[in-house]
Amino acid sequence: MDGIRNIILSNPKKRNALSLAMLKSLQSDILHDADSNDLKVIIISAEGPVFSSGHDLKELTEEQGRDYHAEVFQTCSKVMMLIRNHPVPVIAMVNGLATAAGCQLVASCDIAVASDKSSFATPGVNIGLFCSTPGVALARAVPRKVALEMLFTGEPISAQQALLHGLLSKVVPEAELQEETMRIARKIASLSRPVVSLGKATFYKQLPQDLGTAYYLTSQAMVDNLALRDGQEGITAFLQKRKPIWSHEPV
Repeated sequence: MDGIRNIILSNPKKRNALSLAMLKSLQSDILHDADSNDLKVIIISAEGPVFSSGHDLKELTEEQGRDYHAEVFQTCSKVMMLIRNHPVPVIAMVNGLATAAGCQLVASCDIAVASDKSSFATPGVNIGLFCSTPGVALARAVPRKVALEMLFTGEPISAQQALLHGLLSKVVPEAELQEETMRIARKIASLSRPVVSLGKATFYKQLPQDLGTAYYLTSQAMVDNLALRDGQEGITAFLQKRKPIWSHEPV
């Protein structure tokens, strides 16, 4: 609807575990028509009281073997990187518990909105499987000492703590979660897709760079942005005191 794609994790009986099948389904849903100008934003949410409990532990037993285990973690990593590299913003809408790879999924999204009853944990250490891959996304979302306390103890943090440390963009009462997430999504969907897409790619590209390189890359991006049809339309509309009419054309 209106350029907004809703992807819903819908296996609540298994606590929306990120099984290999679920990961491949998620990958397919994220990739579907990714380059379509009609797609402006993606929302990932879940059915039931658990957003996602992480990997399906039944897939991680000795019987499956090393190659299968490697496929599970490689597929999961691909999905997380797909979100980062996707041309449109991806929003996590969380209403409940997000643990291990489920917490990783939230941390990997561009924006994360959660209800005040939500909580987040990387509890793998408690069952003898350290959350090393979730730690990649977590450490890029929260300060190192917060990440390490979560990783070393496995203890959950509340939605308010997650907001304080930067894992979440916003915390709202459960009754307002859908409305607030949709408000953000609709706002993004009302904007120029190529401008937002260029902005997202540039933001992540400059993030690991030193200050000089970051400014060099972003200065180039600003010039590229001005060369976009929508870049000129926005400036012209502002000067003419009218609303811009976005073409969503990539050039």
